[in-house]
Amino acid sequence: MDNSLKLTCLHDLHVELGAKMSPFAGYDMPIQYSGIIDEHNAVRHAAGVFDVSHMGEIFVSGPDAESFVGHIFTNDVRPLPPGGILYGMMLYPDGGTVDDLLVYREFKPDHFLLVVNAANIDKDHAWILEQSAGFDVVIDNQSDAWGQIAVQGPEAEKAVCGALGFPEAAQLSFYTFCDLVREGRRVIVSRTGYTGEDGFEIYAAPEQIRAWWQALMAVGVKPCGLGCRDTLRFEAGLPLYGDELTADISPVMAGLGMFCKLDKPEFIGKDALVAQKAGGVAQKVVGIELADKAVPRHGYPVELEDGTQVGVVTTGYHSITLEKSICFALVDTAYAALGTPLWVRVRKNVFPGVVVKKRFYQTNYKK
Repeated sequence: MDNSLKLTCLHDLHVELGAKMSPFAGYDMPIQYSGIIDEHNAVRHAAGVFDVSHMGEIFVSGPDAESFVGHIFTNDVRPLPPGGILYGMMLYPDGGTVDDLLVYREFKPDHFLLVVNAANIDKDHAWILEQSAGFDVVIDNQSDAWGQIAVQGPEAEKAVCGALGFPEAAQLSFYTFCDLVREGRRVIVSRTGYTGEDGFEIYAAPEQIRAWWQALMAVGVKPCGLGCRDTLRFEAGLPLYGDELTADISPVMAGLGMFCKLDKPEFIGKDALVAQKAGGVAQKVVGIELADKAVPRHGYPVELEDGTQVGVVTTGYHSITLEKSICFALVDTAYAALGTPLWVRVRKNVFPGVVVKKRFYQTNYKK
């Protein structure tokens, strides 16, 4: 193992379980245990648990916390009640994406939690600090102090309430959280996830996370790696920073404009998004369903029938749930309309497809 890699608080438990480990975002992370298909299906039909302790937790507090978070965040936190969560982005002035993230409004006035992507923690923290000039706020990057697990699937509530002893979780609606105390320490339980299923994300001290991981193993909750986390989020139409959102791909291009509140007074990147909405963008992220079982991969060309390249695949799989070959692709806007025929080049062969909605799979879960 590369000694420069960070280890999460669950690392030795992953190794004991025989997980296939691999570098990800500067950490040595589990990619799979029993296999991506088995783990994927466990989350779709029962429950699985992920180690997401590599994610970043940056706390913002102070008299100007609300106005500052509103300044750097595309969504509108002003009407967000304590215990509420919003998804959105931080943008560069040109509309490119710094990161996508979750913002939690805490129960203490003028306190927010920003949960950022693991690969972007240092970059995001530096960006947030840079933008805070002139605001009366305290920026506290506590990413190394928290462990985190995500329990996902139709039976997630049963596992979190029963095996972990969090009956309060059953009262949470989607995108809300509760503050709890266990063994004298703060615990955050949110009804959120990255799989398209019901689920919870639990933030706590590393030793508590270890105990709760082992409690879930004892009742048969499936340990899941980053491999199926990607197949699950992709089927549900959820973007991955670095693929569907980048410094060169704005939320408008990614089809995520609903998380950018252009009626807010201001936020970094707003003017660029307003211009993109008014004048259009050159490329958009679309979904493509292929007529064949060929597997499209990141970077594969997207073409017209005559071989003219008009885009590139950002994420692609043969869907485990839907048993179809599907992908996201960044394509020229002229070819982004639903029903447009497009071809994906897989090595030396070209396979026909059609533009479809990006949310390939939708659960029946409602809370």
